[in-house]
Amino acid sequence: MTLAAALAIHQLLALLWVGGMFFAYQVLRPVAATGLEPPLRLPLWRGVFNRFFPWVWGAVVGLPLTGYGLVFGLYGGLGAVGWHVHLMQATGWLMIALFLLLYFGPWRTLQTALDADELPAAAAALNRIRQIVGANLLLGLVTATVAAAGRLLPL
Repeated sequence: MTLAAALAIHQLLALLWVGGMFFAYQVLRPVAATGLEPPLRLPLWRGVFNRFFPWVWGAVVGLPLTGYGLVFGLYGGLGAVGWHVHLMQATGWLMIALFLLLYFGPWRTLQTALDADELPAAAAALNRIRQIVGANLLLGLVTATVAAAGRLLPL
């Protein structure tokens, strides 16, 4: 893979993950919360996550691979990059950890609760997912901002 392809893939994966979280959190969630009762809202979210999470898994694998490929192939290693790359690396790994927590915790709980028709438990799991996505969205926006402007900031 060329470095140009790695950079393009890296940016696209970040855009898909952060953009998907922004859409879900800022657009879909408020509409679903005010327009749908739990028996309709909870299965909607299950369907949304079933379609979105494969893209996130692609980002979870692809972002570190392309990121480190760029750091070592283009910039000469971790010792040669600026603070902004180290911050992107740290926030990226934190985002991945939060996604893994979400996926193997409340996401599994949501599915199990919906299968058992336990709507209060499903709603509680969805609320926890909302909290984690909110934190991850904030981290993603910080990471994207640092990626775009970090090298220009006087730190």
